[in-house]
Amino acid sequence: MGAVARTVRVGVVGCGNVSSRYLANLAGRSAVTVVACADADPARARALGQAHGVPQVHSVDALLAAADVDLVLNLTPPRVHAEVTLRALAQGKHVYTEKPLATTMADGHRILDAARARSLWVGTAPDTFLGAGARTCAALLAQGAIGTPTSVNAAMMNPGPERFHPEPEFLYQEGAGPLFDIGPYYLSVLTALMGSVVRVGALGASARAERVVLTGPRAGTTFAVETLTHVNSVLEFASGAVGMLVTSFDVAATLTPHLEIHGTEGTVVAAQANSWGGPVLLKNAGSDFAEVLPGPHESDGFMGMGLVDMAEAILAGRPPQATGARGLHVLEVLTAIASAARAGGGFTTIESRWESP
Repeated sequence: MGAVARTVRVGVVGCGNVSSRYLANLAGRSAVTVVACADADPARARALGQAHGVPQVHSVDALLAAADVDLVLNLTPPRVHAEVTLRALAQGKHVYTEKPLATTMADGHRILDAARARSLWVGTAPDTFLGAGARTCAALLAQGAIGTPTSVNAAMMNPGPERFHPEPEFLYQEGAGPLFDIGPYYLSVLTALMGSVVRVGALGASARAERVVLTGPRAGTTFAVETLTHVNSVLEFASGAVGMLVTSFDVAATLTPHLEIHGTEGTVVAAQANSWGGPVLLKNAGSDFAEVLPGPHESDGFMGMGLVDMAEAILAGRPPQATGARGLHVLEVLTAIASAARAGGGFTTIESRWESP
């Protein structure tokens, strides 16, 4: 991109369920202009292009090679994240990918090595740590509002995405499941608040071998479950704090708080980590819980904040915040948890470290 560029031209690869939400949120953002979209299913790409006024609809190969695409937004299924990202980098494109960065550490390292070799940026969702909810929690911790943070409890438990997703099968394949689908939100927020994870342990289970699509034109279709659908994990942070993370598609209902941060002098209770806003509650010694940030508002954040920040960073010549390095650390934690859960327990040391820019 030349020095006079005032917008980053984005090509979207993967025009499935989440793509419309991204494009609606990116509309009118001056740092990005969506110029093309592509999908393995050409009809799906045409439908997305028509719905959101995307000027060009390409094949995947043509989009990755297009001279007027500066950054590829990779919204493909997780199992092909690494393949598409590596192909885009080879064509000289920056990449922002949906979570996770990849499904194996080997692919994650290949992605970061390829980006570094070409002086390109790789960013990865989730970006909820940029929202008002997580930023409020970070400010409270920095102010010493709960003293020294000592532990965290995080939980995202529900009956599964087949309730609302018309094509949920990919979320039950290896490299997905609640751990890889939901876990990245929580681990991205937790590492933003608590720092790097240094050790993990886990147990896991699956309640059913088959699931049923419950919405859309394929409602009633059954499909096989290929991964763990309930994972209990424990985390140790470099600071010495410890944590618990539960991710599940096997829970009918729960009253368990989504995210609690405990310190020597108080507790912060936050909204679920796959949202961008509040509420955020604070309790100090001798006081009741008080609302610091109310419930979610339109201004609290949006899906695509990380991509917009990355585009602004490219234009300004600064590092983005939702970096591939963050994504690689989260991926190592995820894969270590999955390995421990499949092995029936045990602890694994995390080698990578990540620090906030």
